[in-house]
Amino acid sequence: MELLLLSNGKATECPGLLGWARDRVQSLLARKQVKRILLIPYAVIRSDWDARANELGESLGVEAVSIHQFDDPVDAINRADAIFISGGNTWRLNQLLHEYGLIVPIQRAVRERGVPYVGWSAGCNVATPSIRTTNDMPVCNAAVLPALGLFPQQINPHYLDASISGHMGETRDERLAEFCAINPSEHVVALREASLLQISGETIEYWSARGEGFKIFKHGETPQEFMDAAPLAALTPFTPRV
Repeated sequence: MELLLLSNGKATECPGLLGWARDRVQSLLARKQVKRILLIPYAVIRSDWDARANELGESLGVEAVSIHQFDDPVDAINRADAIFISGGNTWRLNQLLHEYGLIVPIQRAVRERGVPYVGWSAGCNVATPSIRTTNDMPVCNAAVLPALGLFPQQINPHYLDASISGHMGETRDERLAEFCAINPSEHVVALREASLLQISGETIEYWSARGEGFKIFKHGETPQEFMDAAPLAALTPFTPRV
């Protein structure tokens, strides 16, 4: 598999959509000889889908087309050179992936044909077994939780461990601890802004544009911060090498 799972789409480090990770994304596209990106923008609610595709293509220097332009979205997946899934609202995204029957076609494209998968924010969330660790509100009447399961651990993108003065609600760490208490056998990988996981075949790599680490949450254990992907490679059933 070829996966790029990014915490976010934009960052102050570099302008443009995925600009902060542009070198890595372009390197992947060149290595896989991708001529056109298929964008799935279902998570985008308050912006135009074609505009998001144009923004992506201009930032990366490659043609990008939104899946809504195709009469048959399944056929679009089956013909795709690369699948990019935009950030936005994870609940709406996952709902439409299921309603349009795209879960299995995406899984087969990535696992069997080696089609590169790049997802940021909500697109990162749906690459995991479920969307239970999204930060988004369930804005639509959709109770579907299972997702693509391309990456076997839950991810919490946009992770922030700062305490906000005057805020009386639960911190992100407390919310993730609640998830782990209810799901004691599972791990959660917390990705800060401008950070990513890259899986290529049997290799997994972590990278942060800001030189920051990621955290792993597990019930009964103190969350630990890491700067490399070795702890992820050690987690079963995920077996790629660092």
